[in-house]
Order: sequence, then C-alpha cells, then structure tokens
Amino acid sequence: MAGKYDHAARLIHDAIEKGYFPSACLEIGNKAGRIFRHWEGNRSVYPVVEPAEEDTLFDMASVTKILSPTMLALRFIEEGLLCLSDRVGDYFDVPEDKKEITIFNLLTHTSGIRPYVSIVDKAPSPEKVVETILSLELAFPVGGEVGYSCLGFIVLGKILELVGGDTLDRLSQKYVFEPLEMKNTTFRPKGDNIAATDYNTQKGTCSVGIVNDHNSRFLGGVAGNAGVFSNLDDLSNFAMMLANMGRYKGRQYLSSRMFAKAIKNWTPDFDQARGLGFLLTDTRVNPPGELFSTGSYGHTGYTGTSVFVDKDTGLYVIILTNRVHSETIDDRILRFRRVLHNSILAAS
Repeated sequence: MAGKYDHAARLIHDAIEKGYFPSACLEIGNKAGRIFRHWEGNRSVYPVVEPAEEDTLFDMASVTKILSPTMLALRFIEEGLLCLSDRVGDYFDVPEDKKEITIFNLLTHTSGIRPYVSIVDKAPSPEKVVETILSLELAFPVGGEVGYSCLGFIVLGKILELVGGDTLDRLSQKYVFEPLEMKNTTFRPKGDNIAATDYNTQKGTCSVGIVNDHNSRFLGGVAGNAGVFSNLDDLSNFAMMLANMGRYKGRQYLSSRMFAKAIKNWTPDFDQARGLGFLLTDTRVNPPGELFSTGSYGHTGYTGTSVFVDKDTGLYVIILTNRVHSETIDDRILRFRRVLHNSILAAS
C-alpha cells in the first residue's frame, strides 16, 4: 500500500535538499484513518541542528482558522448560541460602515476588513485590538468581494470569547481538542519537540513554541487567525472527522446539515472559493491542487502547513513544514503543495 506514495516522499526529500523548508511531516489517509506517513529533515537548523520526529509539533499558522474559530462557530450555531446573520455591531460598538458585517461575512472573508495589517504598533494594548481593527478603513464594501482577512478572524475570535464566556484557547480545548482526542494540540505549547520558526542569525534569535504571526504574538499567542500548534497524530483525528463529514469514531461531532453548509461554496462569483471558514479547491488563484475533486476543502498556513480533504473520496493530506525557519522565505511552498497533492491524488 505504501509503495504507491514513495514518489510523494521523494518530492519532500528533493524539496528539503533545495531549501524549500528544513523539515516536513506528511500523512495521507482516508475515512478509516492513516494510509501513509513520512517525516524528514530538521525541526531546527539554528542555533543547533535537531531532527524532526514523527510527533513534532508545528506552528499551524492560518490552519488555526479551521482548527479553532471555525469549529467553535459551527458548534455554537448548532447549540443556538450564534447565528450566521449575527452582526459585529451586535457585540461591539463599531463605526457605521461596519455595523452590518455578519458572522457569515467573517467566515467567508467577505467582510471587507483589511487582509493583514500589523496591529502591533497600532493598538495601544491587546484589549483594544477589536476597536483598532474596526477603526481601519474597509478594503471593499461588505459582501462586495472575497478578501482573505486575518484581522477579520481576530474579530471573530473575540466574538466567540464573548459568546462562549471564556478565552479562545480554553474554548478550543473544550469544544474541539478534547472531543477529537487531540491530546497535544494547543496554543502556547511547552516542551522541546517543536519545530522552530523565526530564524535570525544576526540577532542570534529563533522562536520555538512562540507563534510566528506577530499579531497573534501581540495578543499573547491566542488569536482567531493563528496560534495553534499541532502534530500528525492529532491532525489525523481532525482530518478523519472532516473526511467523514462531521463524524468521529462513530459519533456525530458536527451534524450533517451543519457540515454540508460549512463546505458549500458561498462565493462562486469570486476568484476565491470559500466555505464557512474553509478554503475550497475550486479556487482559481493559487489552488492547493488541480486534481482535487470539485468542492474539496481544507486550509493552508503561512508557516508551510496544510490540511485538505478530497470531497469525492475522503482522501486527506496533511503537510507540516517550518518553511519560515530560513534566512530567506519565498513562495515555493505554493507550487510544491500543488505538485505534492497532484502526485498523491494521481496515485490514489
């Protein structure tokens, strides 16, 4: 069974040799679980070389969006605590042009909130983050287009904290990580077996266990846009739940109705195909793979992480890399991810 995915392992080996990323962990599976797993390279190259291990934790970057706030929003909708039509103005005192932004807009990236702006030097304190974000001029009218927005998910995370009556990390533990038996997944991880991110030889610094995203870091490492760390074992459970359309080990984690809504393409007229929190593979700009079935779903992360599920077959692919642990960071991960996914799908 494993032989047909040897080419995927070779692609990872070649990418490490070419300097795309220092290390990578890969899992291929389906509705029943793991089929193939491969890990290679170094989780740290500075200040000391340390090899990646099968259970190394990686900074999931924007994959956090589906691991934490998306799942919380879907669960809260099912429990009657939240509606897609709820407005940001229902939770915060906001400027007039932003009062009609809804939970739906935040989840589908149609809110018009700026894609990514550093709030580190704009917000007077972490407590003022929502006020600061909502004071910024909209990038486009609400609902007018898709504009991927990390800032929008920070706002969503703060709304979820109000709705759930607790911090995002504790809510995620209660509603996502514990039910899916994701025992090592967490914000602000402890320990040594964590892939390094920031790499600065001049300053002699390297971040391990500290989220790479500076906005999330400003917020203490717990935010709706980034901050979760995870590994293959835990993500395997999460991906199996996604492959089984919301079911995990024979029980319904998300209802079939809710899951169907989550992976529907709500933005068919735009270049980015967006579900509720999910990136869909019929995206025309930088698709994660051309051989995925239409409507396949998942998410990517800036650090070089991704989780995707083929809609028709339930085949899933987890890719974990620490591409930002390098003196130079480029976008070769975008094409590599596409090439790797296509190779795996063609062999399946």
